[in-house]
Amino acid sequence: MTGPLRLTEEMSCGAARLRVDVYGGEPREHVLDDLNFLNYRLADVRISPEVTLAAPDIVWDQDGEKAVAYDGRTVRFTGAWPAGPIQKVVVAVLALRMEQVGLHPSHSAAVNYRGKTMLFLGGESNHGKSMGLIEAGRRGALQVASETTVISEDGRAVMGSVDTFLRKRTEGTERSDKAAPNKGVEKFWGEMPTWGFYTGQPNIDLVIVPAIDGNFDPATNELIPFERQFQFLHSLQNYFLTNELLAPGHVMPMVDDDELRRKRAVFVDRFCARPFFFIRAATPQVLLDEVDRIL
Repeated sequence: MTGPLRLTEEMSCGAARLRVDVYGGEPREHVLDDLNFLNYRLADVRISPEVTLAAPDIVWDQDGEKAVAYDGRTVRFTGAWPAGPIQKVVVAVLALRMEQVGLHPSHSAAVNYRGKTMLFLGGESNHGKSMGLIEAGRRGALQVASETTVISEDGRAVMGSVDTFLRKRTEGTERSDKAAPNKGVEKFWGEMPTWGFYTGQPNIDLVIVPAIDGNFDPATNELIPFERQFQFLHSLQNYFLTNELLAPGHVMPMVDDDELRRKRAVFVDRFCARPFFFIRAATPQVLLDEVDRIL
């Protein structure tokens, strides 16, 4: 390292823990000043009051030429990085640590509706999970999760993110292609409906893969096993950023490996024994009409 140790900080999500060591540069109080993105993506991330891990999962040397690499155990940053890429790597590595303790972050919203708990799965296309959540809430559903549902090995929703939308993106992760979240609300409801929150860790009874597009006629299909596992695996892989640019000129290091993917596939196979439905609809209202027919 080219500079002194400035900070050692530990973060947790459930029983999963991650340690970050920061060297060089100016002294800092925290690795990240804002945990909103981490909680949006991983449901309940906290800064631990003390460090318990013997070795770091992420090392950031703020001095030197900008670079990022992974050695199979530790992600190493060098140079000046904005908060956005740092928080993305924290999410990816903490998601791996969550898998090691039997917690699986899924890119999905979840509601308890008419006596059943169901996921609106982001899946391959990610077209409608938030809109489905909002319309379900308008019809009396209780929210279990918004952006992320953390699923246990036995198929229960044990944690869930709270905020329906990410309202502010951190420096280095801005996206001009993402519409303002209030635009969809204005289009479909005029103003944001309100709803309550579910207390507990419910078993997930069924999964809806939504596809909302104003050109779609309503259609509902129960998915075959391959389609179920294909869509659900997409929702799990979403956290490892294997298809994303981390920053200009720098790709996300490949933190996944064959053994982890094999174990993930076993969990996917077990979870996907429950009913999965693919629903095309022009609006969230039509989507929930189709859900009502299933229920």
